Amino acid sequence: MSWEKEIEELKIRQTLAKKMGGEEKVARHVNAGKLTVRDRIDKILDEGSFEEVGSVTGKAEYDADGNLVDMQPANLITGRGRVNGRRVVVAGDDFTVRGGANDAGIREKLIHVENMAGTLHLPLIRLVDGTGGGGSVKTIETEGRTYVPEVRGWDRVIDNLSKVPVVALALGSTAGLGAARVAASHYSVMVKETSQMFVAGPPVVARTGETLTKNELGGSEIHTRNGAVDDEANSEEEAFEHARRFLSYLPPSVFELPERVETGDDPNRREDWLIRAIPREPRKVYKMRKIIDAVVDQGSFFEIGKKWGRSVITGFARLDGWPVAVLASDPYHYAGAWTADAADKVLRFVDLAQTFHLPVMHLVDIPGFLVGRQAEEQATIRHGVRAMAAIAQATVPWCAILVRKTYGVAGAAHMNSGRFNLRYAWPSGDWGSLPIAGGLEAAYKSELEASDDPKAKLDEIEERLNQLRSPFRTAERFMIEEIIDPRDTRKLLCDFAEMAAPLREAGVSTFKVRP
Repeated sequence: MSWEKEIEELKIRQTLAKKMGGEEKVARHVNAGKLTVRDRIDKILDEGSFEEVGSVTGKAEYDADGNLVDMQPANLITGRGRVNGRRVVVAGDDFTVRGGANDAGIREKLIHVENMAGTLHLPLIRLVDGTGGGGSVKTIETEGRTYVPEVRGWDRVIDNLSKVPVVALALGSTAGLGAARVAASHYSVMVKETSQMFVAGPPVVARTGETLTKNELGGSEIHTRNGAVDDEANSEEEAFEHARRFLSYLPPSVFELPERVETGDDPNRREDWLIRAIPREPRKVYKMRKIIDAVVDQGSFFEIGKKWGRSVITGFARLDGWPVAVLASDPYHYAGAWTADAADKVLRFVDLAQTFHLPVMHLVDIPGFLVGRQAEEQATIRHGVRAMAAIAQATVPWCAILVRKTYGVAGAAHMNSGRFNLRYAWPSGDWGSLPIAGGLEAAYKSELEASDDPKAKLDEIEERLNQLRSPFRTAERFMIEEIIDPRDTRKLLCDFAEMAAPLREAGVSTFKVRP
């Protein structure tokens, strides 16, 4: 006796499922410039590696004799595959089936895929398009009732953030639970023009009196600049490449360590122009990203969150093949001062490095927290203290390079001074509690008021103090450990990465409550 009949039925059901929302809805989806969910999965995973889980999940129709007539597949496709040869779990929304709404979904499937990633200790890729398992007004009619909102399995979603890399790509209009699934990730990407994200879409918002297009309400230009989403891509294919590259720096889970790869870049490589990289004029800006590219392995810098919190640069790179987290200042924005957004960016990034055991290299040019009315209105000090707490709680190896300014409370957060870290300074290093130029009038108020020529007196005091600002004066007292030739930075950072490698500890990181 054979089970051939059942195998044939299985094939029929799988064929019906692959029709997705049907020819007309698939065509409409593609004509809108979007890939189908199955095409997305094929493109983001290594060729031929997808192993579907739940291939015949859906709502079937039967005739009077109980024979299968048709089937509407669930609007979430799940399974396992490989990215760059490494196993991952993938969950893709099918917008062609009821726009990803809950009334076309199988809730258990969404929970299962989160459990799969967490239990198997595998990275999770979410391809979000629609409400992502959220509700629909039509549910009231189809169910004949309403319900008290709950998100079953959300505890697993949050738990996964402390255990496995989670990537979320918003590939269409994502709302409600779909938007929440994008935000609940370590790395998120939107596609220009075709992706939007909102708590509720334009029709709902219009009831409040605001009439907006989807992009006006929640396009990538909004969310990649407010920090809700990390990056934007010009196409879905570019978003997939961003995701693949992000994962390449991380271990499969926190229970393993990030791997070294051979890059072929000489750790002793010296860039002669670095000795001229920092202008002598303290108000002149320079390109920090060019410095980053010069000291890390060539072509290895992968920036994250470029368009928000812009006075801070964050990303991944490699040093002699070892993956590291890169934190740096950008003097083109507020001279590198920490804004409320920048502080949030630092907090989130340090948490990411800590979670996945990535040593941190910090290129420092911090004049302090941003000052002024706007900074106070944005509660900059509150956000800044939270970032400082993250740095204080981090236990990953840390190396700070003081390239120019290190001032004030924010400057003090260039590393955790309560534990051992490596630290070097360039000859351009400039530090203190306050910049001299900004604090002279207050510090020498009585002396200036007593002078016949306050301006000349001010210049005299400034010149006198400037003679004491030399970083060598600080080094004499061992208050900075070492001043280096900028051209030696790469060699020392590669040494740091090699020394840090055996110090990394696998496992789940724990933090105390932040203020």
